[in-house]
Amino acid sequence: MQQYTLTLSTPTDFSFWRTVLSHGWSSLPPFHLELESRRLLRVLSTSRQTVLVEMLETEEQTGIHIRSRGSMTQEELDQVRSQLEFMFRLHEPLHPFYAAIRKSKGNGDLGWIPRVKAGRLLRGPNLFEDVIKIICTTNCTWSATQRMAGNLVCKLGKSFSKIYADFPTPVQLASTSENFLISEIRSGYRSSYILQFAERVAAGRLDLRQWEHLDSETLYRELISIKGVGPYAAGNLMRLLGHYEHLALDSWCRHRFSNMHKSGRPVSDKAIFNHYRQYGQWKGLVMWLDLTKDWFEKAQ
Repeated sequence: MQQYTLTLSTPTDFSFWRTVLSHGWSSLPPFHLELESRRLLRVLSTSRQTVLVEMLETEEQTGIHIRSRGSMTQEELDQVRSQLEFMFRLHEPLHPFYAAIRKSKGNGDLGWIPRVKAGRLLRGPNLFEDVIKIICTTNCTWSATQRMAGNLVCKLGKSFSKIYADFPTPVQLASTSENFLISEIRSGYRSSYILQFAERVAAGRLDLRQWEHLDSETLYRELISIKGVGPYAAGNLMRLLGHYEHLALDSWCRHRFSNMHKSGRPVSDKAIFNHYRQYGQWKGLVMWLDLTKDWFEKAQ
């Protein structure tokens, strides 16, 4: 077993642990979250092999430790670094977001957001993984989403060891069948959506890299055209791509908002929109951080 260490160049407004706990992705395989030791592990793939990456925050920097079965070239190390930079959104500036919060009036104190360097949302090392996981969140419990993600990784992903494996590639998923996904992944009606999306990406009919260059309106239309991706799923994917105009409301968000701001009384989607509308292009991110503020404290 070979071991390597990487140092990430992070912006001053970056918080590793806040990003890790920004939403549920860190608890979905192939991520492995260790709360007590404040570590995040997962398998990543290079052009030659799979490697196990351990990430933790020290007082001075974000430590990245890599274990590989074979020696790694500099090109492979750079590939791992690029994937980590994508996952943690290190090239996405937060100062315009923080400036919008400081200019806002009312709706309680949101000054804690820039103080604790919150705002980056963890994502996978590629958008394919994020889309499949989003599809697996629709119309089901979180435990069902975790089960589907776990089955995808352990039954289809390229393994690093008996415990750790990477998320399956578009080609790996496209080589299966709807019956396999239903019986082995247990993804139910989502199976046809997952297979169709994987086939489009694997065949080159859909280039996900282009999404990062689309304007918000065009991107939303592109996302909503994917079978299995409705307004809620598209809004969440928009947030992972750095577009925050959509609230992406679901039953949890509505219930949480009602308890936090309306003493448990029923609330309309319009009322939630009006509560956050002053934040303009950032309202979806402000809403998410507001509703999940206590997640970080509970995880300590």
